[in-house]
Amino acid sequence: MYYIGMMSGTSLDGIDLVLVSFNPQPRLVSSLLYPFPSELKLQLQQLCQPGDNEIELLGLAEQQLAHCYASSVTALLAQAGIAASAIAAIGCHGQTIRHRPDAPFPFSYQIGDMHKLAMLCNIPVIADFRRKDIAYGGQGAPLVPAFHRAVFQDKEQQRAIVNIGGIANVSLLSPDNAVTGFDTGPGNALLDNWVMRCRNKPYDNNGEFGNEGQLLPQLLLAMLADPYFARPAPKSTGREYFNLAWLQQFQPERFNPADVQRTLCRLTAQSIRDALQYQQPQQVFVCGGGVHNRVLMADLALLLPNCTLSSTSTLGVDPNWVEALAFAWLAWAYQHKVPGNLPEVTGASKACVLGVAFLP
Repeated sequence: MYYIGMMSGTSLDGIDLVLVSFNPQPRLVSSLLYPFPSELKLQLQQLCQPGDNEIELLGLAEQQLAHCYASSVTALLAQAGIAASAIAAIGCHGQTIRHRPDAPFPFSYQIGDMHKLAMLCNIPVIADFRRKDIAYGGQGAPLVPAFHRAVFQDKEQQRAIVNIGGIANVSLLSPDNAVTGFDTGPGNALLDNWVMRCRNKPYDNNGEFGNEGQLLPQLLLAMLADPYFARPAPKSTGREYFNLAWLQQFQPERFNPADVQRTLCRLTAQSIRDALQYQQPQQVFVCGGGVHNRVLMADLALLLPNCTLSSTSTLGVDPNWVEALAFAWLAWAYQHKVPGNLPEVTGASKACVLGVAFLP
């Protein structure tokens, strides 16, 4: 039996899908990036910030998202030449529109009508992975370190897995089986926001916009003074915090736009370096969209001179599909009653089997 993993992250660049078999390690059979319709992407972006008539917008977006998810599954199965009846389950993260783990009553909200998705695909769906961890006092994020440990841990080397999506997170894997991990801060989200504002492009292709600019040391220091970076783990964040409104407090219009982009790139790299400096991993493996930004990768290499830096492709896993693979694994873990969270990472009071099953 196969599993499908689906991830539409904070960058909102589309739906990452993987078709996976487990024996027991995951084997990638097929993968697909399915773009969001422009209207749905705009609706999801609007829901990430407080606004008018949110409940009505949310209800409509959830239904459209379920249909979009279902279409992406159909496309993946057609590409792989595999029938829906061969799929044990779909592990679907849903689309995060709010992540408030530090609120007086903490919550994290991922939308997408999973009943509708299961019905449309005629495949069981495992979703709602974050709320059980939060119920036991955790942050509900990051969830990928348990998968990173299962797939990437080495018996001899101290490793760090750095996922640079819209938000960046790290998993620190020790040979003695200890794991720590947390969100380091912005990954690509601010870079994408700024290039969209200045160049009307959804992302900075290969870091070209940032490469035009010069680093602004005082702006970098001001941004790094944000209290989030100094907070101890467990911690997690999202685009509802690190966004253009956050950037606006530094009055970026005072500077050359390319210089701001260059400095935002260093902000991502510096916050990752700062998160790793006390653990001193020997090997750092990068995954997520940030691996394609050559300026960002050059900054990481500059700031981590004592580490071996490469992408997860070195370990046999394409960096574009690591997160989607993680949610296929979480669906597999749910069905095999394997805990999907790590209390030492999220701060939960116990390890839990994560997820809820939605049956067709």
